[in-house]
Amino acid sequence: MSRVGKKLIPLPSGVEVRVEGAAVRVKGPKGSLERAIHPSMKVELTDEGSVRVVPVHENEPAHNYHGLVRSLLANMIEGVSTGFTKKLLLRGVGYRAAVQGKELNLTLGYSHPILYTIPEGIEISLDKTSKEPLLVVTGIDKEVVGQTAANIRAFRKPEPYHGKGVRYHDEVIVTKVGKSAGKK
Repeated sequence: MSRVGKKLIPLPSGVEVRVEGAAVRVKGPKGSLERAIHPSMKVELTDEGSVRVVPVHENEPAHNYHGLVRSLLANMIEGVSTGFTKKLLLRGVGYRAAVQGKELNLTLGYSHPILYTIPEGIEISLDKTSKEPLLVVTGIDKEVVGQTAANIRAFRKPEPYHGKGVRYHDEVIVTKVGKSAGKK
């Protein structure tokens, strides 16, 4: 059996989990999420106020999804209680960002500005306290927050010589040495 799948998921106060057939609904102070789980797994609510994921059958292929389903459910519970955040740093001369309604306007050194439509359930804000522009992507669905941050980063990935581009706040870019000035 999966060691990750065996762990109980504690329910924070204010979070409610409902199992309806193959779908699991999680409702909390930040919002609600719904996900269909794999048919080889079932979700049980325990008396101690926690959630457990157990395989329907004890055969080997069913265990392939045990840890996955448990992690997805734990992320749903954490998302509706506290939410998820990804920070993106814009490093480069003239690199700017502005949020205009449901669109993010990025100036990343191209000949034209990039307009990115913000997905439903995601909030993007600019942190003006830092020296370089810092985008803060927040939401309750970990998968959508991560994909949104990855989509924004893909517009101008950090280049290896100067480190210019869009990077995650905690990302370390190892820069290469450029050409030498002359041969000896």
